[in-house]
Amino acid sequence: MTQTNTRLGIFLMIATTFVFAMQDGISRHLAGEYNVLMVVMIRYWFFAAFVMTVTAKQAGGLAKAARTDQPLLQIGRGVLLAVEICVMVLAFTLLGLVESHAIFTCYPLLVAALSGPILGEKVGWRRWAAIGVGFIGVLIILQPGLRVFQVEALVALAAAFLFALYGLLTRYAARRDSAATSFFWTGTAGAVVMTAVGIWSWEPMIARDWAWMALLCVTGAGGHYLLIKTYEVAEASAVQPFAFLQLVFAATLGIAVFGETLALNVVVGAVLVVAAGLFTLWRARVKAGGG
Repeated sequence: MTQTNTRLGIFLMIATTFVFAMQDGISRHLAGEYNVLMVVMIRYWFFAAFVMTVTAKQAGGLAKAARTDQPLLQIGRGVLLAVEICVMVLAFTLLGLVESHAIFTCYPLLVAALSGPILGEKVGWRRWAAIGVGFIGVLIILQPGLRVFQVEALVALAAAFLFALYGLLTRYAARRDSAATSFFWTGTAGAVVMTAVGIWSWEPMIARDWAWMALLCVTGAGGHYLLIKTYEVAEASAVQPFAFLQLVFAATLGIAVFGETLALNVVVGAVLVVAAGLFTLWRARVKAGGG
């Protein structure tokens, strides 16, 4: 069994969020030039190959990883994540990295809010209060009624909802399947569905953008590899708060590379959302420890 090393886990989580932010920046560039479905489809081809390579090296190989008595749930999870990625990449092209990530950061609050009806978990008044504060932060970012409401903002909100639902279904699947099995189905089911819908949107790509596509695939696989290593050396509850750094990295990239701006309402709203998210993570950790 791997020895717990929280400091290394924190470093790996920070590296993971940085790599995923770079992936988001490349996705924003490519989806601005080519069809979103094609970009995500090619990314999934590489991701599926990575998943199969990793699982094949584990005890029992692909046959053991693929074995599940809840195939519809596992396929549904994989398809849901593929749809979420398409929606989020679309949000990047409509809103940019800064606002998309500021809104998307509310997904842990959605997980907390939905964990009761979906998983039967008890959510106490403190976490409900934090969820309320977090959604006040989302409203500050969206500013409904104070300006012309951006319908595009609902795209990022939809991505957050889909990702929260994916996370809850993953937790539900983990009651009977191993992490390797869920990982296998995430990559393969997503690749199949994206190929089925994305192949019809194929467009010629210039050589320079093929290089960016290759880098997108490498960052995608590299980010997942770092995430796996993170959870191997540290407890998820100890490193999860550092996942919010993806917002910082992505916002920095959006401003420095894509010329996006950082409005005051986005900063204030994002701070409230992140603070509420950190509180819900802390309460979940206290509850798990019997506190």
